Amino acid sequence: MTPADGPRSLTDSAAAASRMPRQTRSWYDLFSLVWSSGLGAGYFPVASGTFGTLVALPFAFALSFLYQPWWAWALVVVLFTAVTVQAAHRAGQIYGIVDARYIVSDEFAGLFVTLAFLPFTWQTAVFGFFVFRVLDILKPWPASFFDRQVKNGFGVTMDDVMAGVYGRIVMEVFLRLGWLTF
Repeated sequence: MTPADGPRSLTDSAAAASRMPRQTRSWYDLFSLVWSSGLGAGYFPVASGTFGTLVALPFAFALSFLYQPWWAWALVVVLFTAVTVQAAHRAGQIYGIVDARYIVSDEFAGLFVTLAFLPFTWQTAVFGFFVFRVLDILKPWPASFFDRQVKNGFGVTMDDVMAGVYGRIVMEVFLRLGWLTF
C-alpha cells in the first residue's frame, strides 16, 4: 500500500492515526477523537457501538433530570448532536474512514432521543437500550439513507438520531399499550 492509496481497513486507519506525530495533532483533533469515541468507549475491542450505547446510559440518566422544561433537554441534545457531527467528521478524517468503529458519540445522541422525555427507570433504560440497538443495526429508512449516502459527520450522526426517533416511537407505543411501565 502506498501513502497515496490511503488506509484500506480499520487496522490500517488506526495504524495511520497512531503514526501521525503527536505534535501535528491540534487541540481540535484531540477533542474530536475523545468526544467522538465517547470518552474512549469506542476503543472497546468488540461491539464498540453496543459498548458505546451502554456507556451512554449514565449520561442519559443525568440528562433525564432536564425533562422539565422540555426545551432544556432539547437544547442540550441539539448542542450535543451538533458537536458530535463536527467531532465525528474530524475523527473520520483522522482515521481515514468516515464511520470508523471508534466513533460512538453518535450512539449517545441516538439513545438520548430514544429515551427522550421519559422517566429514567431500569425498565426504560433496558428496553430503550435494546430497542435503539436493534433499530441502529437494522437502519430503517431514512437512517439507511444517511448511513449509505451521506459520507460525513452529519451522515454518521443522523443515521443514529433517526434510529433514535424510531426507537422513541416504539417506546411510546409500548407505553400506551401498557406493555412498558415505570
